[in-house]
Amino acid sequence: MNNDLILRNALLVMPNEVVRGSIAVAGGVIAAVDTGASHALSSENVDGDLLMPGLIEMHTDNLERHLMPRPKVQWPAFAALQAHDAELVAAGITTVFDAIGVGDADPDALRGGDWTAFLSVFDHVRTNGQLRAEHFLHIRCELPAPNTLELFDSFREHSAVKLMSLMDHTVGQRQWEDPGTARIYYTGKKGWTPEKFDAFSAQALELQQRYASHHRASLVNYARSLDIKLASHDDTKPEHVIEARAAGATISEFPTTILAASTAKRLGLSTVMGGPNLVRGGSHSGNVAAIELARLDLLDCLSSDYVPSSLLSGVFALVDQANYSVSRAIACVTSNVADMLELKDRGRIVAGAKADLLQVRLVSTPDGRRSPKVIGVWRDGIKVF
Repeated sequence: MNNDLILRNALLVMPNEVVRGSIAVAGGVIAAVDTGASHALSSENVDGDLLMPGLIEMHTDNLERHLMPRPKVQWPAFAALQAHDAELVAAGITTVFDAIGVGDADPDALRGGDWTAFLSVFDHVRTNGQLRAEHFLHIRCELPAPNTLELFDSFREHSAVKLMSLMDHTVGQRQWEDPGTARIYYTGKKGWTPEKFDAFSAQALELQQRYASHHRASLVNYARSLDIKLASHDDTKPEHVIEARAAGATISEFPTTILAASTAKRLGLSTVMGGPNLVRGGSHSGNVAAIELARLDLLDCLSSDYVPSSLLSGVFALVDQANYSVSRAIACVTSNVADMLELKDRGRIVAGAKADLLQVRLVSTPDGRRSPKVIGVWRDGIKVF
């Protein structure tokens, strides 16, 4: 398939400015960036829309939603991957780190099961070019779960594993400092009975004390041995960030307080907040609002978390509500993420970068606001949406 093209009459979102111009693509990479008008006969007219780098998603739970659309309902992995991939590309995402949770004391949970069969399908669709976006794996390791190390074995030395995060969802701390919020989540999303939640909460601290430290040490050693990027998760207190930094983590995912986020920045960890938090105007768990961190210059990157479209919507929330320039806001979902994960070949509109590109038109909503609409998506110069 030919991946040579010229895209003209675009508002190019460059690292420090937005300029009208055109992009020439050859061999799947950006060959040239020109400002001003282009009249090449073989070019494609972008009609004055924004043309930006394809979005980079480093943590999405969306695949898990497709694999288990209802509690205890397993969906075929091939169909789940295809639907998940199509949804991401339609949201402008060209590079994704599929977040897979490993470890759960609940045997009926997706994260409490073996991933070997899924990986076979995942390898097949990647090898055979059956996905539109480029997919890597982000393994989310639940430290207090008894079966975490056992279930992690399926992912050892898998070439797609580029990121690991260390999680602890013990009720009464971090994301679930308020047990009432945890109760709503587990009984609502997971379909647990109140009795099951109460039994789980009572056992949680015991499991944490028994397994968390040992699992942390084992997983940290593994990540270090293969130079895999490591992230902390739901840091609430400075000591959480300090512990993560000592383990070699370079990313603080979803800090729940200003103090944790500011500590992360001081210690050199990149901070990531959820697009849904930003779009909704606050955390569903009652934690710090992403927009507040943005206004305090404590936000580096965005993740769509559980709503793929929130990544692009979040960009314009930063522009409208935090006084970000368009270039600065888009960097939170492109170049900043690429730098954080050491993806040196993408995330910017510059000659030599991968031709992962996104055409976006700002349209009016019924309430008179503006909203981004994805018009076209290219990966390696090939149109995939």
